[in-house]
Amino acid sequence: MSDDPAKSSRRVLEPNERISEVLFGLIMVLTFTGSLSVADAGRDDVRTMLIGALGCNLAWGIIDGVFYLMGCLSEQGRGIRSLRALRKAPNPEAAHRVIAGALPPMVAATLGPAEYESVRQKLLQLPEPPTHPQLRKTEWLGALAVFLWVFLITFPVAIPFLFMDKVGQALRASNAIAIGLLFLSGYAFGRTAGYHPWLTGLAMVVLGSVLVGITMALGG
Repeated sequence: MSDDPAKSSRRVLEPNERISEVLFGLIMVLTFTGSLSVADAGRDDVRTMLIGALGCNLAWGIIDGVFYLMGCLSEQGRGIRSLRALRKAPNPEAAHRVIAGALPPMVAATLGPAEYESVRQKLLQLPEPPTHPQLRKTEWLGALAVFLWVFLITFPVAIPFLFMDKVGQALRASNAIAIGLLFLSGYAFGRTAGYHPWLTGLAMVVLGSVLVGITMALGG
C-alpha cells in the first residue's frame, strides 16, 4: 500500500507492457505493409498504406493512453478504499488483514504481526484521503508517454517507404527493420522473464510473423 493512497505507484508501462506494446504496434503496421503488392503497387498505394498504418497506431496510442489513465484511477481507488477500511477496522488484527490484502502475496507472507502493526501505525498517521481518485500532472504525462511509445513504433518500419522509390526495396528494408525490432523485443522479454534472451528473440520473430499472418487472414 502506498504511503499516499491518492498517488498512483504505476510506472509508465512496466517492461513487459512496453514489450507488448511494441509487438502490437509492429503487428498493426506489418498488416499494412504486408498488404502491398510489389508488382503492382505505386506511390499512391504506398501513400495510402502509410496513412492507414499511421492512423491505426495513432488511434491505438490514444486508446492505450486512456487505458493508462483508467488504470491510474483504479489503483488510486484501491488505495483510498484500503486506507478507509484500515481506519474502520474494529481491531488491529482486522487492520492487518486489510494491509495483507493490499500487498503482493509473496511480500505479505514475509511479514509478522510486529511488521504489520508498524505499517498500521504509520498509515494511521496519514492525512484523510480524498473522496475520489484524481488525475494529476504525473498521470497525464504518463498517458502522453504511453501514446508516444505506441505511435512512434510505427516510424522505423515506415521510414524505408518515405525514402526509397522502389517498392520492393522499401518493403524488404521495412521487413528487415521489423524483424530486428521483433527480435529485440523478444530478447528484452527473455531477460525480464528469465528465459534465454537469444532464443526468446527468435521465438518472438516467429510469433510476430504468425500473428501478422493471422491478422491479415482475418481481414485485419
